[in-house]
Amino acid sequence: MPLRARQRCHALLTGLVTLATTAVLAAAPPASAADTWTEVGSDRADPLTESQGLTSVEVPAGSANRYTGIGTIPVSVSSRGWNHVGDPDASYGGYYIEPYQADSGTAKMFRVQAPGGAWSEYVHTLSGGEALNNSWVAIAPAGQWMLSGEYGTMTRLLVFPTPGVNTSTSPSANLPQASTVNLDHAVRDVQGCDFVTATQLLCSSDDPAGTLFGITKPLLQIDLSAEPGTTDVTGHVTALRQLPLRSGCSGTFEAEGIDYDRRTGTLRVIVISPGFCVLTDSKTYRFTKS
Repeated sequence: MPLRARQRCHALLTGLVTLATTAVLAAAPPASAADTWTEVGSDRADPLTESQGLTSVEVPAGSANRYTGIGTIPVSVSSRGWNHVGDPDASYGGYYIEPYQADSGTAKMFRVQAPGGAWSEYVHTLSGGEALNNSWVAIAPAGQWMLSGEYGTMTRLLVFPTPGVNTSTSPSANLPQASTVNLDHAVRDVQGCDFVTATQLLCSSDDPAGTLFGITKPLLQIDLSAEPGTTDVTGHVTALRQLPLRSGCSGTFEAEGIDYDRRTGTLRVIVISPGFCVLTDSKTYRFTKS
């Protein structure tokens, strides 16, 4: 190609790249949309009773935080095959919900405690292509709708009517999926999410590879296009930071459940230590927004 033709071609390509870059930057959300969460302390996490999830409880007033682990599963529940409990959540009105799964089958279960103390169970039959995992629940602030997620690499979150709160639900009927949150970026091995606002979630990811966001075990922020309900919405995913990975042992850490307490503005995330140190220095880390 003659020199002048190459120069014209180079100028054209440069212009196209500039236009494309400008368009991408214009479409991208501003950096200020992502919050900064700073570690402010930690507490030991018991490997039997505080190793899967946690939630703050507002009703009744003065309630202690609640945790889940293999040691919190009632024998009456595990004996029926529901042998894994995930990250729970509590509504602002006092309903407490634990997600359960079995080693095999075609259903997952949500165990609900009403404000008065009574327990009930709601079973969801898997939809076509839905994973068996039931790692977490996050109740939307308005209370009527609840999010749940599947393990592995996913581009969606599932929306359900909140069992026990939404009047369309019944322990004697299948708990149906109401809609989907379609994510604009894949996430991997999400272990817990909690609402910060009506349209924003913070999530803990146990991603061991780090290929999706450039870091392993990320704290994720998901901004929804609208409040969840019967209509599908989209979710914009941002990786905020790597969760703390500190222990006296070397090996693979496991990021677990997450909780945001709106009363204090405190975020808490469980990180389980590797090897023998799972018994000694697993932590619930505390963060505040700065």
